[in-house]
Order: sequence, then C-alpha cells, then structure tokens
Amino acid sequence: MEFQKLIEERRTIRKYSPESRITKEDLLAVIRAAQEAPSWKNSQTGRYYCVMSEEMVEKVSRECLPEMNQAKAENASLIVTTFVHNHAGFQKDGTPDNELGNGWGCYDLGLQNENLILKARELGYGTLIMGLRAGDKLREILSIPETETVMAVIAIGKAAEEPARPKRKDVEDVVRFY
Repeated sequence: MEFQKLIEERRTIRKYSPESRITKEDLLAVIRAAQEAPSWKNSQTGRYYCVMSEEMVEKVSRECLPEMNQAKAENASLIVTTFVHNHAGFQKDGTPDNELGNGWGCYDLGLQNENLILKARELGYGTLIMGLRAGDKLREILSIPETETVMAVIAIGKAAEEPARPKRKDVEDVVRFY
C-alpha cells in the first residue's frame, strides 16, 4: 500500500468484529514494525504486553479500562505499551541529558506506537489508542515491572465500522517557515 494512502486511510476504530481476532504472528509483525522506529541513543525502551485470550481481554478491560472504553475494545485484542524509565534521555550515571528526562521515553514510545498502528492498518486491522487506563492495576495483572512506565492500551482487531476521515487543519495553519 502506498504510504500516503496508508496514513490517510488509517482511522481510530471503536467497534470490532467478533468474526476474527488478530493472530500471534500478526501481533509480532506489528511489534517488529514498532521496533523500527528511532529512539534516543538507540535505547529501544518500548515494551509490549499482548493480551489475546478472550478471558484475559475481558479481565483487563473490566478491571483496567473506564466503562466508556470497555465497549469500544470489545472483540479486540489489547496491547499495553510501556517504556523503561530513566533510560532514554539519561546518561549512564542517571543524570538527564536535558530538561525532558523521561519525556524522551514517552516520545520514543509514541514513534513506536505510530509504526505499530500503521502496520496494523497495512495488515487489515483497526486500532484504538486508549490513554485512560488504570496503570497500577495493569501493572499488577500483567506483572509489569516498576522500572517501566505504563503509557497506553491499544485495542487491535478487525474493524466492524468504517469511520469517515475527520477534517484536518490546513497545513498553513500549523507550519511556520523562517
């Protein structure tokens, strides 16, 4: 698929088909694509916790997502994204390289997650990135180490809807040239 078309056709999906679920092989493919994103000093601090079984998806959804997102994630698998904190944007002695500190871990993970959702689209899956989640409960249920910052839960599955493309701002409204 042509890249420009891919990014223009990708949509946030809030309704997934019960007919089929993403395969482990396809999940590995989207995570491999995520790993190709650049990261601070090639630190590669992104981590992915894939929730595939219907029982675990239901448990994580019920216990870790607000009610408004539980229905939106129905029939999807879930990917919990984290990054290893105090690594990207830091010297080996633990001092931050600049004022952003762990902001670089967030930035790097955002780049990785963009690759992930675009690869998912290329493979025929839809995604929904959810930032409203119970991080401590996710940490408990999925045994996520304290050394990682829980960022988002991404629902991934076959879309049961085709949302329209929302209007984008004119490029002239968001750019300045000097």
